[in-house]
Amino acid sequence: MAITAAQVKELRELTGAGMMDCKQALQANDGDIEASIDWLRSKGLAKAAKKSGRVAAEGLVGVATSGATGAVVEVNSETDFVARNEEFQQLVRAIADLALTSGRDADTLNATPFPGFEGSVAEKITSAVARIGENMGLRRSAQLSVAEGTVSSYIHNAAADGLGRMGILVALESKGDESVLNALGKQIAMHVAAINPLAVSSDDLEPAIVARERAVFTEQANDSGKPAAIIEKMVEGRIRKFYAEVCLLEQVFVIDGETKVGDALKAAEAEAGAPIKLAGFVRFALGDGIEKEESDFATEVAAAAGTK
Repeated sequence: MAITAAQVKELRELTGAGMMDCKQALQANDGDIEASIDWLRSKGLAKAAKKSGRVAAEGLVGVATSGATGAVVEVNSETDFVARNEEFQQLVRAIADLALTSGRDADTLNATPFPGFEGSVAEKITSAVARIGENMGLRRSAQLSVAEGTVSSYIHNAAADGLGRMGILVALESKGDESVLNALGKQIAMHVAAINPLAVSSDDLEPAIVARERAVFTEQANDSGKPAAIIEKMVEGRIRKFYAEVCLLEQVFVIDGETKVGDALKAAEAEAGAPIKLAGFVRFALGDGIEKEESDFATEVAAAAGTK
């Protein structure tokens, strides 16, 4: 049957697929729009599958907060060009909003139904892969909440509102003034972005990390040849210094370069009108831990041209 331009336009608007793909889908399905949509989805899934093996280490980190709850997600793509794509930005922002209620881990969030779409978050991303043309995926998600207080956020290297290359959440538990808590929380989030602490306090550090550092310090101290009692004091001194370097409450606050973060919290209590507890933080830096393939651009071009 003859396929009209109006039919192609309608299908294109519904699916975001290319004009020729829409025409082919309609021809294959005798002009049936719903059948053509399914046909294009099946082809889109095939395209996405071909791209799934490619390394996706770029993309965006997105944050969303609502009072005493905050969420942060990392959605990866193959190139940084996609981070400037409005459709991709809207997708990441929507996923971050969903993470406020379903974002404690990526598996749960991937399986969550995506609003306005007949499928899950993972399926929505797959659909976007077919249109945008790059491998993409929700890599990780985290959520912080407190019974009373605020969860503040900070985006570093922002690409758009709530989106960038690094996202931080800081949870402050308190009955104090919310505006004071939000301002302090954002300052602490900026500190976390700059200094990258391992834990809130020494009590929160993984025992294996402390044990490894203690073993190194003990071996170094033993080389000094000093008595055991002196060596023990030397090791404990170095452990305390280690805590001051990696524990958030012990670190020198980057905002003033003098006060410890824990002391800054105490000082803010008077203005907030109530005690303040730093209940937790999350720091997502785009691509952390992903092994990126090093490529020879000239070789890639030659291969694409069929000369190598």
